[in-house]
Amino acid sequence: MIRNHFKSFIVTISFFIFTISTNSLAGTTGKIAGKVIDAVSGEPLIGANVIIMGTTLGAATDFDGNFFIINIPPGKYEVKASSIGYNAVLVQKVKVSVDQTTKLNFELKEEAVEMGDVVVVATRPIVQKDLTSTQSNISGEDIAMLPLETVQSVVNLQAGVIDGHFRGGRLNEVQYLVDGVSTNDVFTGLPSMEAEVNSIQEVQVLTGTFNAEYGDALSGVVNQITKIPGDNYKFNFSAYFGDYVSSRSDLYENISNISPTGVSNLQGTFSGPIPGSGELLKFFISGRYFRDEGYIYGKRVFNPSDSSNFTANDPAEWYVGATGDNAFVPMAFNDRLSLQAKIAIKVGTGRGIVLNGLYSSKKFRSYDHLFKLNPDGDYKKFNDSYLLSAQYTQVFSNSTFLDLLASAFESDYKQYVFENPLDPRYVDPKRKRDVSGNSFLTGGTQNWQFNRTSQTYTGKIELTTQLNQIHQFKTGAEFKYHNINYEDFQIVINAATGSKPTLPTPGSFNFNVYKTNPYQFAAYIQDKIELDYLIVNVGVRFDYFQPDGKYLLDPNNIAVLDDMMPPFPDSLMGTASIKSQFSPRLGISYPISDKGAIHISYGRFFQIPPFEFLYRNPNFRVPLTGNFPENIGNNIGNTDLQPQRTVMYEIGLQQQLFGDYGITITAYLKDIRNLLGSQIHVKNNFKKFSKLINIDYGSVKGITLSFEKRFSSGFSATLDYTFQKAKGNASDPNAAFDKAQANPPIEINKQLVPLDWDRTHAINFTITAGVPGDYIISSIGRWGTGLPYTPSIQNQRTGLENSDNRPSIFNIDLFITKFFDLLGQQISVFLKVFNLLDTANELQVFSDTGRAGYTLELTRAQQQPRGVNTLREFFTRPDFYSAPRQIVLGTSLGF
Repeated sequence: MIRNHFKSFIVTISFFIFTISTNSLAGTTGKIAGKVIDAVSGEPLIGANVIIMGTTLGAATDFDGNFFIINIPPGKYEVKASSIGYNAVLVQKVKVSVDQTTKLNFELKEEAVEMGDVVVVATRPIVQKDLTSTQSNISGEDIAMLPLETVQSVVNLQAGVIDGHFRGGRLNEVQYLVDGVSTNDVFTGLPSMEAEVNSIQEVQVLTGTFNAEYGDALSGVVNQITKIPGDNYKFNFSAYFGDYVSSRSDLYENISNISPTGVSNLQGTFSGPIPGSGELLKFFISGRYFRDEGYIYGKRVFNPSDSSNFTANDPAEWYVGATGDNAFVPMAFNDRLSLQAKIAIKVGTGRGIVLNGLYSSKKFRSYDHLFKLNPDGDYKKFNDSYLLSAQYTQVFSNSTFLDLLASAFESDYKQYVFENPLDPRYVDPKRKRDVSGNSFLTGGTQNWQFNRTSQTYTGKIELTTQLNQIHQFKTGAEFKYHNINYEDFQIVINAATGSKPTLPTPGSFNFNVYKTNPYQFAAYIQDKIELDYLIVNVGVRFDYFQPDGKYLLDPNNIAVLDDMMPPFPDSLMGTASIKSQFSPRLGISYPISDKGAIHISYGRFFQIPPFEFLYRNPNFRVPLTGNFPENIGNNIGNTDLQPQRTVMYEIGLQQQLFGDYGITITAYLKDIRNLLGSQIHVKNNFKKFSKLINIDYGSVKGITLSFEKRFSSGFSATLDYTFQKAKGNASDPNAAFDKAQANPPIEINKQLVPLDWDRTHAINFTITAGVPGDYIISSIGRWGTGLPYTPSIQNQRTGLENSDNRPSIFNIDLFITKFFDLLGQQISVFLKVFNLLDTANELQVFSDTGRAGYTLELTRAQQQPRGVNTLREFFTRPDFYSAPRQIVLGTSLGF
């Protein structure tokens, strides 16, 4: 449901649209530049016309025969050069990528006799000489030829990216954009929405020292550029169905029950002119529905209301109150609906007004092993996201344009067992205490609910001017206003409530309510200097943040708040200060030949911590007995947290080996400061709790090697290798508190140790073969050394933190497509197999053995669990392994 804030936004957008005309936004376009000469004499042709066919974009050559065309959306184009007295030359398949310059030179011959245009097919250069840092641009066509289902899977294929971690950084250090607009939920710092691959024109992945126009990220940027409405009608629809197929029935419950709809996917796109509007209105719409029941099932042996009694020493006297139907229940399902709509209104000489709207609805569960026999008692999670944007470009000349953007983004997250908190199916928490030891729950429900809404309203202005053939100047400013609404509460059920669900008073100990409106401002200036022998990107960015919050001055005095309701007295609270920083960026590319280039880059980066750490536990409640749920923990937020900061260095070489073969080698170094950590306090000299502060730090060193064989002669291949050492004093902001809670307490790290996601060696490869339009066979492979873990026996460490490694991982995916012609339309039938070899990759391990399938707890003399399961059943963990083989079969129709 779009809230009142969004209704106000729509009114604002309407005013914005009718006041000005719109086009595209900087960060979503590229440039073509080159020279037009006489083919015989080599002399420059003055005043030659260079146009991009099918668009209004073009330029005329100067006195030196040079030209440039800016503000070009990514894609493939036909570019034509013509001059009086010369035969025109048409170059096809000219590829333009975001933030890059495509070099294109023309040689025109004098027109001796009347003849048609000279047609040339462009080839993409192996070496992109204007790259001053690591950047990958993956087209929608390339994605469609590989077994890739999401933008995140595309990102994870890039060198230096390990399961979403960019060059050793934490997950929330990456900024995700759709058409230049952030889709990160500011509360978690993670993306809550992404474009679907069927609507992607190009994905730009920045893993290096990105330019000053990009901010609020420490490790990288993912810019998803979606397709634009076209002049002609285009339609595509595809569907596939399948399931997980594995012989490992000892590990996965219900795996032998294969359902043809266990995994289902329906998606389509449609674009073209709106009937009756001529060239005035064009549209692009896309949609996808995806359902994956998952491969981890529970068994409904018990209902949440069931009660059992295992207190007797003699198991024969135990009472087991099982009323379940023994049905299998998916406990890690994923249900997602995505919609997008673009409307282009032709105004002026540009593409006109572009309105964009995206919607995403996710329903999912995270597997909790304790609820395996009581699956209906665990949480369900819901995340709905909305994005609305309007973009405007005022073109002053062929060399200068002004971009304006207005957008609104909302992310709604809910977590509960039953939506109605007074639902009588909620039961007394003591039902979860019926069992003891290593036992599955025989009843009970999770009795907390979490609701939050994050809204971000953005206004942005950018000026781009190509001063001459050498300098492209950009400057811009951005303002973001956030509206955060958060609540969590415990559903109280006990004798005092008559064993009926009851809600506490908002603001009380177990009912947190918080609203806040922080805002951000940023401005940047940068210059791209393009010489024949040197390319330089230089810029500086300024970031400003107003937290709009208060923090507890003396956490050791937290007990005095127990008898108070918010807002708390000013004498106990401090007002969070404004945070700001100037961040310089520099990148240099030096072409060493026509087939090679060296680049070096440096940058400082600034990121506001995710808001959940600023506003966590806003009522500052810490129970003397027991613990709050994991979402809250026994810790308090800190609105006065400093921004996290990173300094990055990079040096790299691009080299064309021969023909269609190229290689890129890059070395990088990151110094990370002001990461979030925990400061330990004690309430009433008894209960430990933590306050989040800027105390953690880290360092990352790595080398990436990328090999590419461009598609030709029916074959292409890529190979990416990453060697990396990612170290820090803590992998998680709560690590220090967890160590303080251990028995005995564990000493906090005073030196760097491997981070939890430090995969020292990683290899990704792709192979594609076939004839486009006839058949395509492609495969993706991944290999990597195991992630680190801390060895221990019976919760007592036997080694240093993260001093040992899990087993290595290996995976192969396969994609086979065959195309047919049916009544003049192209259809295809395809097969996708994920984890082709059904490899049991051990993603999590038991700390006493370093393996996922065995623990020393099975050999230790101990009392059997007081419950319905054996130790072997309890220590069988399907969630410790990667997904088994998945097979889907589908078809696609397009015209």
